[in-house]
Amino acid sequence: MKDHGTLKKRVGIWIRVSTEDQAQGDSPEHHEQRAREYAKFNDWTVVEVYDLAGVSGKTVIENSEAKRMLADVTRGHITGLIFSKLARLARNTKELLDLADFFRQHNADMVSLQEKIDTSSPAGRLFYTMIAAMAQWEREETVDRVKASIAVRAKLGSPLGGPASFGYEWKDKKLVPHTTEAPIRKLMYVLFLKHRRKKTVVRLLNEAGHRTRKGGCFTSKTVTRLLQDPTAKGIHRANHTTRNSQSKQWSMKPESQWHLHEVEALVSAEVWEECNRLIEESLTKQKRPAKKPVHIFSGVVHCECGQRMYVPSNSPKYICRGCRNKISITDLDGIFCDEIKGYSFSADAITNYLKSSNETANEKERLLEVQREELQRVRKEIQRTYDLYQQEKLDADGFSRFYTPLDDRRKQIEADLPRLEAELDMVKVGNLSAEEIATQAGNLHANWQTMKADEKREIVETITDKIIVGKDEITINLCYTPSCKDMANRWRKGWDSNPRTGYPVS
Repeated sequence: MKDHGTLKKRVGIWIRVSTEDQAQGDSPEHHEQRAREYAKFNDWTVVEVYDLAGVSGKTVIENSEAKRMLADVTRGHITGLIFSKLARLARNTKELLDLADFFRQHNADMVSLQEKIDTSSPAGRLFYTMIAAMAQWEREETVDRVKASIAVRAKLGSPLGGPASFGYEWKDKKLVPHTTEAPIRKLMYVLFLKHRRKKTVVRLLNEAGHRTRKGGCFTSKTVTRLLQDPTAKGIHRANHTTRNSQSKQWSMKPESQWHLHEVEALVSAEVWEECNRLIEESLTKQKRPAKKPVHIFSGVVHCECGQRMYVPSNSPKYICRGCRNKISITDLDGIFCDEIKGYSFSADAITNYLKSSNETANEKERLLEVQREELQRVRKEIQRTYDLYQQEKLDADGFSRFYTPLDDRRKQIEADLPRLEAELDMVKVGNLSAEEIATQAGNLHANWQTMKADEKREIVETITDKIIVGKDEITINLCYTPSCKDMANRWRKGWDSNPRTGYPVS
């Protein structure tokens, strides 16, 4: 070792023992005593002990004890550091080499008892570099083995260690819908198809009291990611992303490395495709979705040549820009009114309505149950926070910090529950028998001409797939019809403006 004068060499002892090693009896006290005996043998004075027991060796530089040690070296408080072996100092090659350079610059020594390394000599520095590189190599080999196993597990459809996509969970190594999250994930698609704006979906979800898995509010980024994730339509992608070790950014792997597995779908492929078409269209055009059309059949009426028909400014007709085919606004309105009267009375339409109504009721019941369970959880958290305050384990500031957001959440859910229950009641009340629907079928037809344009537009969007205008005939393709009594009641009371109310996407 270097001769630092007649004064005894002042050294520090570095202790870092993993939790696993401690469980096996390799205690920090043992390492400290071994280092003290070594210092005593060399007639050195131990002036500091740096205890990092249980701290990961992946990176230690930012640890408070490591910073204290570096400061002691800088000010000359210690001129050497003793540690049991390299893996106990650090397991990152760069940190090991940086530490060696730091000690050399400050004329201080590093002593590894197991490897018999003394960095004060050229041979010691060379050996130190070689051993450190081998330690990093061993770590990288472990990482490579883990990566190789990921590909195998992905091919088999087994969990890869990360969380399941929101709306799903892993059960018995299979991806299945999550009881409470799945209805919320479905609702995202319904809301996006209705409003076509991600920020609107985010606002409505948060206002309804829905939260992410970690309890936070939904964001546009989260909603976009979930809408684009094909798991919801029954296709789970495994091993399709990778994370850059330097930038920590995620990126997509080549499709050749992906593994696709069928899972239970939350929405139909058609709904998923339409949502993603709208998202892609918005991204490529770099513009906000167009405002909702003023004319009640805009976007629905097509010419027989395949193009959509629009109403130019100051024109009373829907016109095809391609072949100049046209139809009067008044004529199309009357034809549609007659069509929905006949459609309302058809047996198939009634059957389809009842089926859709039952599906809607089931979805709303699941959403309502999710909110009720969440309310119970929040109430328990409030009680737990209050109990901690009563036991004086929380001061006033701590109580306020935890209690206030919980109480706000409770109020939000309690305010939203009656609306959800009312929506469910409305669906159930509207779920009439075929005879009752037939009896009320004429109401909508009778009131059609007195409805406002926005009310008509809502009905057109709800029940119409496409209107095709030919030279000699008009074809109206209707999806299904809600209860005419229900729609007539909406006309009388004002169309329901609550965005969470609506008929299921067909």
